[in-house]
Parts: sequence; structure tokens; C-alpha cells
Amino acid sequence: MDQERPLRERLIDAGVELVMSEGTGALGLREIARRAGVSHGAPRRYFPTHQSLLSAIARRGFEDLGVRFSAAAAGARESSPRERVRAIGRAYVGYALEHPGMFELMFRHDLLDSAGRAPAEGPRLRESTLSMFDLLVALVCRCGAAEPSVTAAALWANLHGVAQLWRWGSLPLVLGGAPPADGVERLVDAAVDAHLGPEPV
Repeated sequence: MDQERPLRERLIDAGVELVMSEGTGALGLREIARRAGVSHGAPRRYFPTHQSLLSAIARRGFEDLGVRFSAAAAGARESSPRERVRAIGRAYVGYALEHPGMFELMFRHDLLDSAGRAPAEGPRLRESTLSMFDLLVALVCRCGAAEPSVTAAALWANLHGVAQLWRWGSLPLVLGGAPPADGVERLVDAAVDAHLGPEPV
């Protein structure tokens, strides 16, 4: 770990490494501090609660996912809005399957609500994710959905379910052990078509 980085960032770096390699159960304050090379009390100087440190770690996950959303949308820029929605859906589910520990942490309700945080810490974690949802809503709107926000929210819920059930092994089971790339792509496409309706001829 880069010892020249500010301690606050080193603590977050250590937490990100832990959750990526060992999952959410490994995110104890003592272990994060040990990996950052500081005493177990040092994190309290920057994060008044364990929850505030976990929120900062989860925020890194949302930043990474946001970059993937933007790259997926940009990569499909010449395609139809529906194809861009598909690209974003694949990026979302792909991230969940590649980084299950971080994905689990990002959607912990106690962290997303961040009740009792200091205003100086910036927007709550949940609020910081709105730009990704807004991108999805804009694309869904361009696909002609009557209620873009509701349709985008339902599609998001569907994609989240695909990610969770695939990771738990339920969807591969019912799909007869389909290869991950093929099975996930088909499920994302089916979800998009189910929420956006038949593709125009």
C-alpha cells in the first residue's frame, strides 16, 4: 500500500482491498487499520463510526460502477437507446458477479441511509448514486416508456435480482447450468425487453 497517500485514503484503500478479496465479513476496524499500517484507534480520527468508514468504502464501489456505466453507455453511443440500456444492464450485473463483496456492501440499507451523518461529509451514500439512475431513466425515456422513472426502477430491481440469484446459483440451476456469460447476457436482454416492450420493427 502506498504509504505516501493520506491516511484517510489509505484506510479506505485497505477496506476496498479487504472487501474485494474476503467479503464484507472481513471489514473490522482493527483489520483495516492493520492493513493500513496504523494503530487500531487511528481510523477514529477520520471516521467517527465504523459505519462511516464502511460508507466511504462503499462509495468507492459506486464510483467504480459509475465509471463502468459511463464506459458501457459510451461504447454503445452509436447504438439505439435500447442497446445502450442493455449495455448498462450487462455492466451492472457483471460488476455484481465480479465483485460480490463490494456489491453486497454497496446495497446495505444502513449504509445507504447514513442516518446521523455530519452535513460536512457531503451527500448521503444513497443520494450519490442518483446520477447512474438518472442516466438509465434518460435512456428508458428515449425508448418511449410511458413512465420512464417507474420503468427504470422496475428494470433496476429486475437486474439486481438477476445478479443476486445468479450469484447464489439459483438461476444457473434453472437454466440448466448455462455458461455465465451466455446466461447472464440472455437474462439481461430478457429483462430489458420485458420492461421496454417489444422492440420496434
